Amino acid sequence: MTAVPEPALRPAASRGPGLERCHSARLYCEDGALVLRSRRRTARHPVGGDGIARAVFVDAPGEDRERVGPTLPGSWGELQLQDRDGALIGRFDLEDWLPESPVLPKRSVRGEQLLSRTGVSHLLKAARIPLHVVRDREDPMVASGGGGAVLGPGSVFPYWYWGVRAVAGGAWFAAFTAVLFSGTTAPWLILLLVAAAAVAPVARLLLRAWTRVRLRRYTPAVRERVGPAPAPGLGATVRFCRDTELRVQDRDLVLRDLGGQEYWFPLTGAHAVTSLVRVRDRAGSELGVELRGPAEQVRAVLPWDLWFGGETGADGWARLRRAAGLTVSERRLTGKAIWPKGPVLGLRMLPGSGTEARRRSHFPGTIAGVSSTAIMAIGSVFSVIQGLRITNEHPGTALTAVLLGAVGLALQGAPYAVHQLRSRLRLDRPVPERTTPRKGAP
Repeated sequence: MTAVPEPALRPAASRGPGLERCHSARLYCEDGALVLRSRRRTARHPVGGDGIARAVFVDAPGEDRERVGPTLPGSWGELQLQDRDGALIGRFDLEDWLPESPVLPKRSVRGEQLLSRTGVSHLLKAARIPLHVVRDREDPMVASGGGGAVLGPGSVFPYWYWGVRAVAGGAWFAAFTAVLFSGTTAPWLILLLVAAAAVAPVARLLLRAWTRVRLRRYTPAVRERVGPAPAPGLGATVRFCRDTELRVQDRDLVLRDLGGQEYWFPLTGAHAVTSLVRVRDRAGSELGVELRGPAEQVRAVLPWDLWFGGETGADGWARLRRAAGLTVSERRLTGKAIWPKGPVLGLRMLPGSGTEARRRSHFPGTIAGVSSTAIMAIGSVFSVIQGLRITNEHPGTALTAVLLGAVGLALQGAPYAVHQLRSRLRLDRPVPERTTPRKGAP
């Protein structure tokens, strides 16, 4: 990945196909323009003249867009880039460029703190774009209506996948309607139906392979990898110890959870993380480590018992301090203080159950969730039924329909079955606790 000038915005954490955004998507300033680099293209938006003249931060919640599945953008506030006449040139939602936004409650960070944490305020200052903050979406400075380029990091799923699913879904629905309501058993229509039903599970397997191939293209230089060293009795699993890690790279500090989701924090630039703070309780026992950015904002926490409480924890803590090159300090809680204050990334890295771990770690689905899988399964079953209906009249077509329907069901069920079996038999089992003989014991 080609380096970009700092400050550069990092996208919200993602996994699966969306992990490519974390590696490649950046918004930065270069040669008098704001530059958006995504997985598909690089777009430049000139600053000054007839280009961007001002930025308007609409610090107000958007519409309530929460559905089954991930929260949709728009709830954390919006930044508009306008020309000197107030016409909209580009816009983006702040949550799209806040790495930890997927795990934080809606608008738990706002205002100047949100601008600083994302790096937006530093980026605008570097680009010499005046910033105006408004608290009301009806403010006259807010450009209304559509238009303007969307300066987000891109979609989680690639466009080819949406295109294939849309075309196949439309063809299947048309053929399904014709077969169901007209009662026709025309061989060509049955073949169209079964072929369209088989496309969805095949496309999903291709997406898995495409994701693996694309991610191999990104090989960031890694200074150090620090995995968790949980204390005995916490219920840490094989999956948690294998897949969770803190990665120190040349320009980023990356926290990876057991589901493969990565949170990228800059190590350089005005909004880079700046320090590691070791926190103790009032009795002096370690509680955890805070990863802090400018103005002492806590970006993430590493509970001590999970990361450094085990046998190899001291070595991991030493390697992290050495590789990160950050300021290291300690603080002790006083009075009735609690730790940490408010919601923060890192508190719930260890799932409470195997069911939760399997849910977090399966290959991500679309916002339709289980509904999409159910529709794919119905399509394959319907293909088998239609094949059996025409066995006598068109045996060749019937055999093809039954086989494609069975293959479609197998392609949908196999990844799920493999994931469940590996998880239950090995990955979600507790890590065997090693017992180290006490010094001087026989």
